[in-house]
This record gives sequence, structure tokens and C-alpha cells, in this order.
Amino acid sequence: MKKIVLIFDGSNFSEAAFDFACHMNSMNPVLLTGVFLSNRDYATAFQYGFGGGLVFTDWGLGEDDEQRAKISIKRFEALCLNNGIDFRIHNGLGAYALSEINKESRFADLVIISSDLFYKNVGGEQPNEYMRSVLRDTECPIILVPEEKFHFPSSIILTYDGTEASVYAIKQYSYLFPEWRQKKTALIYLGNDSIPDQVYIEELAARHFKDLTLFKFGANAKYEFMSWLAGQKNPLLIAGAFGRSGLSEFFRRSFISEIIMNYKTPVFIAHK
Repeated sequence: MKKIVLIFDGSNFSEAAFDFACHMNSMNPVLLTGVFLSNRDYATAFQYGFGGGLVFTDWGLGEDDEQRAKISIKRFEALCLNNGIDFRIHNGLGAYALSEINKESRFADLVIISSDLFYKNVGGEQPNEYMRSVLRDTECPIILVPEEKFHFPSSIILTYDGTEASVYAIKQYSYLFPEWRQKKTALIYLGNDSIPDQVYIEELAARHFKDLTLFKFGANAKYEFMSWLAGQKNPLLIAGAFGRSGLSEFFRRSFISEIIMNYKTPVFIAHK
């Protein structure tokens, strides 16, 4: 049984994140932990106040925070009971949100958040500053799911660039989801040069994925890949080390950010 953590902030209750976890539970029972946080991180008040020259705001926990959390908790509890899911509730109101998320991820197999709703009040396009921090610092794999046009994945896209980070993400995904090994799977390499250690990655991937196809995108790799991605049916993209060194230029943060913003594709990210 896996322990899965869903993160909810304020009134931003993600139906897509819950649906993803519910589908996982239908295949193999999970322990689903709902973590309910304020829609602001109180630690950042000091960071922005002293470092960014922004106007300091009263960040005290208000009655509206507690009311939003009560509504979301009641909704989460009802959905879990209706779907026969073993669940826990962690009330993190008043905590430093980003630190709380890191701690929760330390004791979880997987974290699921909404790529659209997560701390959307912070402003800016997703992934916003809070999401980038979580993707960089969580201590277990994380899945981002879009609210818009969300369907449970029926195919898998493994992004590979020859680095330790990309291979680590592929292995973490295969260990967490062995029951999905029958899904149609594409191993993707972007670049003009030859595929690094091709024999080795094929040997590894073929042991875990029964319907595996290797794709190499060359001269206009990014454009070709994005066009190809748009034509895939309900994919889940596997990537490593968001915002960290060690990935090729194609699979760095800007690449994943574009997929989150424009393609509404679920993304699995894992790093050491």
C-alpha cells in the first residue's frame, strides 16, 4: 500500500488531484493523506518584506483561513468515504506552508498537486514561485495534474537525455507504478547527436515497460516534440530534477514549465 499526499491550499480544492488518487486506489488500495494549508506561506512575509522591497502585509491567520479549510476538509472526507479510500487529515493552518509540504513529502511515496490551482493567489503563470519551490525541494516524487480537460493517463512518455537525473526519474516511476507497465510507452530523446548509452537505457526500460517505443527528435527537436506531444492521447510525462543542474537544455525547467502552462499534460517529477 502506497501513502499518497494531496496538498490543498485555502479554497483551492483540486478535483483532478483527488480523481487521480482515487483511480490509483481503484487499482491498488492506498492511504490518502489530505494536507490542508492556508493560501499563503507566512515565512515568505519576511523574505519579501526585507529582500524584495514589497509592502509588508498583515499575514496573521484569519477566520477566513479556518473556514476555507473546514469546507475543503469536509469535502475531502466525504469523497474518501464515498469511494472507500483509507484516509488521514493533516491540518497545517498557520504552519510555514512550503516547509510543511517538504516534511509531508519526506514521509510519503508520492505527492499530487494541481498544476492550475496550486497557490494560484500568489499570482503569475504556473508554475508560480511556490510551485517551483515545491518541485525543486520535495523529498519524494510529485505528480502535477491539470484541472482542464483532465483524463487519467493511458500512455506514458519517458524523457531521457543520458543524465543520471533523467534515468533516476524513469526508475522511480517504474518502481512506484509497476501495475502500469502494460501502458503504451514512449522513450524520448531530443538532440542531433546519438542517443547516449542507448543500449543501456533500452535494456533497462524494456524490463519495466512492455509496450515501449524509442523516439529521437533531431534538428528542430523542441518544436517537433511539442507538435508530437499535442497529438498524444492522455499522456503522463516523466521528467527529472526540475530546476536543478544535470539535465540537458531540452529538459530543463523552461521545457517542463511550457508543458505545464500550454499543454495541460500531467507531469511526474522525481529527483534525489
